[in-house]
Amino acid sequence: MSLLPDKVVCITGSSRGIGRGCALAAVKHGATGLILHYLGDQETESEIQSLKLEIKALNSRAGIVSVPGDIADPSTSTKVVEEGVKAFGRIDVLISNAGICPFWDFLTMPKSVWERTRQVNLDGSFYITQAVANQMKEQIPQGGSIIGISSISALVGGAMQCHYTPTKAGILSLMQSCAVALGPYNIRANAILPGTIATDINKEDLSDATKRKNMIKRTCLGRLGTPDDIAGPAVFLASDLAKYVTGSALLVDGGLFVNLQ
Repeated sequence: MSLLPDKVVCITGSSRGIGRGCALAAVKHGATGLILHYLGDQETESEIQSLKLEIKALNSRAGIVSVPGDIADPSTSTKVVEEGVKAFGRIDVLISNAGICPFWDFLTMPKSVWERTRQVNLDGSFYITQAVANQMKEQIPQGGSIIGISSISALVGGAMQCHYTPTKAGILSLMQSCAVALGPYNIRANAILPGTIATDINKEDLSDATKRKNMIKRTCLGRLGTPDDIAGPAVFLASDLAKYVTGSALLVDGGLFVNLQ
């Protein structure tokens, strides 16, 4: 069953990890328009080209618009919406996913690390959410689904994440407030809180074999998550199956949060 038939889906940070997984899942579930934001450096440029090939292999008729840019710059969000609407006429779904997590000791953390993490994770989420919401408000039929990729870190602390966890808590709060602000325009806003997902963002941290083993042990399902584990819930929240779901926080962590051992 296609859950996103003929939908236009916009994804930030789409070239790798959770964003890439969401793009592929959206196409599998019938999305015919993909607006793919990515950073635009040499590495992500290569990744986005390979993603386009994967998408076309799944559905050769799927339309794709790729927009590079630093999500911390508000003009990037403006460009993402402009290019997407120029190509497809509307945006039905936003998955605000772009983020960074440079692990750092709190007491010695340079102010620049805090500023950059906040700018990308929280400011960027605000900019793209506001830009897409304005489009969803004006289009006919009005409305859409906005999904902010928060984190289990919105609920728990981390010694090396004192700059990261506040931004993820902020994304959760942003989605809750947007659910109230945007409900009158038939725009739903929800947050997904991934647990430990094996992606590039935590590759270095999980390279510690002992830490990786302990993290797996603490997870009820006995494994780390994959991007596909987040893509499924994202498709659900984007679809009409979740048409009465807004302001929610969906924890997708394999049981990590409830397992205190």
